[in-house]
Amino acid sequence: MTTFVLIPGAGGQAWFWHRLVPELRSRGHDAVAVDLPAGDDTAGLAAYADAIVDTVRREAPDRPVVLVAQSMGGLVAPLVCDRLPVREIVLLNAMTPAPGETGAQWWENTGQAAAARAKAERDGRDPDAPFDPVEVFFHDADPDLLAEVTAGPEPAQSDRPFRDPWPLPAWPDVPTRFLAARDDRLFPLEMQRRVVAERLGVEVEETPGGHLSALTQPAAIADLLTRA
Repeated sequence: MTTFVLIPGAGGQAWFWHRLVPELRSRGHDAVAVDLPAGDDTAGLAAYADAIVDTVRREAPDRPVVLVAQSMGGLVAPLVCDRLPVREIVLLNAMTPAPGETGAQWWENTGQAAAARAKAERDGRDPDAPFDPVEVFFHDADPDLLAEVTAGPEPAQSDRPFRDPWPLPAWPDVPTRFLAARDDRLFPLEMQRRVVAERLGVEVEETPGGHLSALTQPAAIADLLTRA
């Protein structure tokens, strides 16, 4: 049995994983979904790391864990590897920071805007259209999920953690995988292939769905996570 620690992206809600958790448990594994202090304007990357460590020590003490980090969770997952018994990091449509780089700088340094624009043009979407979270994040959502999402308030995300320089001198010496969705409109697949090769030296594993594939394609993501 593997214990997966699920680290959300912007918005910081453990709810993000509510469709993936039962898929993992049905395959004989355990899953711990973390809430991050996304709405706290005083909370930087260190506070996010503390939230992960506190959750794991409370809910899965002394167990080896696999960290699964979505989107901006990629900034934080490596910061806990010296505090928890981490077997593996799995990055899911994630940001991969460089030493000293802030989360705010990551967007320009990786060419995200140009990559997202080029994907919109390839898809036949208007690259100059106003930002629409449904079109960017939930274009592959089923009606039930879309209704659930649109019924609630948009989660808060402070820009505070994006101002912190990434503090590690290098990526931790922990086995790392990278899963990237083939129809991610925020961090397009080809951009991720380039950035991940440059920064981590690993090959991207392609998944179905878009940026929030753990929500929209939970069975497929669970299969990939639990692959021997």
